Amino acid sequence: MNMGTNGAGNTLSVAIIGAGPAGYYTAEALTKGDNNVYVDIIDKLPTPFGLIRAGVAPDHQSIKMVSKRYTATNGRDNVRFVGNMALGRDITMAELKDLYDVVVLATGAPKDRPLGIEGEDLRGVHGSGAFVGWYNSHPDFTDLNPDLRVASVAVIGNGNVAVDVARILAKTAEEMADTDLAPYANEKIQASPIKDIYILGRRGPLEAAFTPKELTELNRLENCVALVDAGQLPDDSIDETLSGAAKKNMAGLRAMTSNKPSDKPVRLHIKFFRRPMALMGDSTVCGLRLEETRVEEGRCVGTGRTEILPAGLVVPCIGYRASPIEDVPFDEGRGIYVSDEGRIDEQLYCVGWARRGPTGTIGTNKPDGIGIAAKILEEVTPAGKRGRAGLDAIAEERGVHIVTFADWKKIDAAEMAAAVNGAPRVKFADVDDMVSAAEVSDHTD
Repeated sequence: MNMGTNGAGNTLSVAIIGAGPAGYYTAEALTKGDNNVYVDIIDKLPTPFGLIRAGVAPDHQSIKMVSKRYTATNGRDNVRFVGNMALGRDITMAELKDLYDVVVLATGAPKDRPLGIEGEDLRGVHGSGAFVGWYNSHPDFTDLNPDLRVASVAVIGNGNVAVDVARILAKTAEEMADTDLAPYANEKIQASPIKDIYILGRRGPLEAAFTPKELTELNRLENCVALVDAGQLPDDSIDETLSGAAKKNMAGLRAMTSNKPSDKPVRLHIKFFRRPMALMGDSTVCGLRLEETRVEEGRCVGTGRTEILPAGLVVPCIGYRASPIEDVPFDEGRGIYVSDEGRIDEQLYCVGWARRGPTGTIGTNKPDGIGIAAKILEEVTPAGKRGRAGLDAIAEERGVHIVTFADWKKIDAAEMAAAVNGAPRVKFADVDDMVSAAEVSDHTD
């Protein structure tokens, strides 16, 4: 059966918006076995894999190996990557519904959740989505240009993203040599005079969301010492009541209490029970007003005691939101699309962070994708729509340069060929450069 032209007959045609983990796990489940389904995975970038490419820390290359699984999914005849096509810019939701039996929103949650406090619009305050995108060469954030000529940085949040940001700012050039950190970011970070990095959590160590592996990495940095106040940690008698991960976190934090500020040139302070009340400065941030807190029955309660923490760069790592789409119901409070367990209407579904919010790990998206695929296969009847043939016609009419997975492989090869000093690749940070790389490769094959 030729799946490359249209969705006629009994073939179910599906458009998935977003080429990250949720999108690929959904595509994999939809096209598994004898399912008579073909899928177009549409992404605004010319590159697939979403946060695997632009969100995972550049020094965590092993995590990115999961992309091999998504590459295998793309190898199926009935799965196609459609890069460099943006919903809202190049095609509308109404047009996609007219072309496909089903549209699945796997857009993730690309917007930073606001702090909601005074001063967050000051220069020097950058949400983690933007900041991580900047050092990961995401084209949307290459012009962020954060000023790192500061002595002190505050990273707000107690999850793995906060730990990642702090670690990337603390590592030496040698420690980052075998990573795909953006060269422009590496240059700025290495030239920075940062001496103090603060990771601030509203709650206590028992409520922290970081995982043991990421935490213990902070105690093995070449040029930076991790510091924890033993008075903020519970007595070790509580360990008997903790889960394995929480127990390992406590052990990691206690190991840091014996470190001294003079041990290494840069100091990383992990501080709990501190709630940001305001960011301070005239036009550029210069500090934070923090309130000391305590945890009562799982709730964060202010004590009224405050302090001022100097910081010339503030990176809130407090979560993300999906982007509203015209004519798609949106929950403003939770920052997700409104759905009934993933079903928005008879043609429209959502999956991953777009459905449940920014929770879980990369692997959490696998059962989510399997579940949404099962719902679609049970609930939707093929209607003989034009599918990808119609999409290609629209792209040609509007001059949209679709980047296929074969094109992506040429971009991938060019990035790897540019690598030096043990780095896995040097990423393109500009969409036009990505498209050009594919075009040049086409002429030289």
